[in-house]
Amino acid sequence: MSNVNKILSEGELIVTGRLIDASNATLLAQCTLGQETIKCIYKPVAGERPLWDFPDGNLAQREFAAYLVSEFLKVQVVPLTILRDGPFGTGMVQEWIDIDSEIDLADFFSQDDPQLRKMALFDAVINNTDRKIGHLLPHPDGKLYGCDHGVTFHHEYKLRTVLWQWAGDDLTEEEINSLEALLAVLKTDESSILQSLITATELLALQSRIQDLIKSRCFPLPSTDWPAIPWPAF
Repeated sequence: MSNVNKILSEGELIVTGRLIDASNATLLAQCTLGQETIKCIYKPVAGERPLWDFPDGNLAQREFAAYLVSEFLKVQVVPLTILRDGPFGTGMVQEWIDIDSEIDLADFFSQDDPQLRKMALFDAVINNTDRKIGHLLPHPDGKLYGCDHGVTFHHEYKLRTVLWQWAGDDLTEEEINSLEALLAVLKTDESSILQSLITATELLALQSRIQDLIKSRCFPLPSTDWPAIPWPAF
């Protein structure tokens, strides 16, 4: 276990504020273990609003599942995320990412950038229904992260994102290899934890999406039956 993981998992979680623009309870917090303190985001299950197309009280688990798939796919586009108890009950706790204030997200999101492409492939895998511009977190060190992955893994194709600049484009051999490696991991005990986070139907759909991407060897196209871009886009 990394030091950051240990602090987030075992440290004292203290809420210091709330992000008021979020649709679900999204709390700014700090986690302290010994002499070390880490800033983080805490989303308690108790603060989740019911959705018509996702199970109640399951968004935090999907956030954790998205983090695990990001790690299995070896793209590391999701900040360190865990599930744990907190002041308002069980919830998702995620390492806070400081963003590069010099980057204009309104311009950045539409660029042909390798890290954005990596994010787009990840979103296709997890069937992200809500990739907004504001969910992109470019760190000052140049690394791009993404947040808010609660509405993911639906068994129906519902990809809704602002990152459509590669729609229909061929996947690279490296991307195909990453997808094949992910599919292999999903067939091992290493991925067994996903069974407790998403439904059996959704897990099968995840494997099917990966297989379809490998077979087609290209990025998916927008659905004609489902809005392709989230509203609001930012």
